Amino acid sequence: MSRSRGRRFEDTAKINMKKVLATIIAIVVVIMIVISLKRLLTDTEKNKDVSSLDTYISIFENNKWGVIDNKGNKIINPTYDEMIIIPDKNKGLFICSYDINYNNETYKTKVLNEEGNEILKEYEQIEAIENTDDSMVWYDNSILKYKQNGKYGLIDFNGKKILNAEYDNIYALKGVEKSLIVEQNGKKGLVNTSMGEIIVPVEYSEVTNLSENYEAGYIVKNEAGKFGIIGADKSKILDANYDEIKRVSGNNYYVVVQNGKLQIIENMGKLVLDKGFDSVEDINVNNFIVIKNSKYGVISKEGTDIIPAEYEDLKFTFSNYYIAQKNGEYGIIDNSGNTVVDFKYSNLSYIKSADFFEAEKVDYKTDIIDRNFKTVLEDIIISDLNVENGYLRVRKDNEYKYYNFKFEEKNNKEMLATNTLFLIKENGKYGYENKKGERIVDCIYDDAKEQNEFGYCAVKQDGLWGVLKADGTVIVKPSRDLENYLYIDFISEYHKINDLRLNAYTK
Repeated sequence: MSRSRGRRFEDTAKINMKKVLATIIAIVVVIMIVISLKRLLTDTEKNKDVSSLDTYISIFENNKWGVIDNKGNKIINPTYDEMIIIPDKNKGLFICSYDINYNNETYKTKVLNEEGNEILKEYEQIEAIENTDDSMVWYDNSILKYKQNGKYGLIDFNGKKILNAEYDNIYALKGVEKSLIVEQNGKKGLVNTSMGEIIVPVEYSEVTNLSENYEAGYIVKNEAGKFGIIGADKSKILDANYDEIKRVSGNNYYVVVQNGKLQIIENMGKLVLDKGFDSVEDINVNNFIVIKNSKYGVISKEGTDIIPAEYEDLKFTFSNYYIAQKNGEYGIIDNSGNTVVDFKYSNLSYIKSADFFEAEKVDYKTDIIDRNFKTVLEDIIISDLNVENGYLRVRKDNEYKYYNFKFEEKNNKEMLATNTLFLIKENGKYGYENKKGERIVDCIYDDAKEQNEFGYCAVKQDGLWGVLKADGTVIVKPSRDLENYLYIDFISEYHKINDLRLNAYTK
């Protein structure tokens, strides 16, 4: 009788030694693979960089400019006379200037990728769009300016045309993101780079910002010298009928000058107030910070005094609270004029992104005050305020400490989750340990910095600075005199140049 095709075993069980041996070998192989993978992953974890994302940085070496990545690899050798512009630090697109004539201010440009190959060759003289707020310089990270037949247009990083080359000039509206002025035949307009289109028609003699935030809209001036406001959505908020428009707005209120008289008006021009103040400094919902007889106060939209004009300065913070200055010192008051923080500070700032007050003293020490007006940290020096990761690093009594925004003290391992090394101090000297608390670098340095975002640790010995890798090995022995530098930071063997406005490094 033939056996059924579905039958899986004999009536009498028998051991198949070949199969057993094959199974044992297979198990051993799997175990070996698991062990190997574990070792590989352990080694990778041990030696990996803190940042896995490629970042590109301009370098200055032997009086020439080049580019490195965050691992210290040279991407473009230092051969250029001018700083190589990197519009987006995470994208391999580099704008190089050459054939520079400083007498007549002419030059050529070319764009290289991370392989050093020239790209976007079909366009003339491509430039990054530079902007500044006087404290730092940055570039638009999505759009480039190009020149063709003496005119300017816009392209994206892939070379796609955003605007045809038909403008006499294109440049950033100072201090305001996503806002480019375009000039044509003596007229000005504005392009919003996030939308890639003309927001303000090219028909005005002047276009300026209403506030630091482009979403508030833009002040325009026509040929007759009259001012109006155009919104970021192209809407006409105020017709160009006013002698002047102040850079103060909020809750659809605007401050204008008409026929020599200062006015607060609503959207579309309806008058709200035109008396009871010499100037308007800020708007909080339906209340206005004003100056009367050189003193600051707050009035309602009906003109009623909310806070008498008796302060040397007033700044709105949140809810109904204001930072105020009296007799040269700062405190905090509510909208009834009650003091909630005593007037004893040389300066006071509300850090909106972290929701606390930074109160500076005459001795350069700082108190931190929470939103309930309780002093939660006293006599500190703020070393780092990291809003993205939600922590403060402060120096107190010659020691560094970490706090979250609930002002709970934390250790550096909790706050610096992506780091592989953590700063420690012992007997007045600094070293590093790993996440497990194992000593990686002995405490031999006079000063040291926490590992930076790229995995490098700046260390100081006998007055000189050097740098360690992410695994604690020495890249540069302490040999760099950086005593007069405002900020100490390293990427491989390169240290940050002494100009905080620029993201550039040198040896």
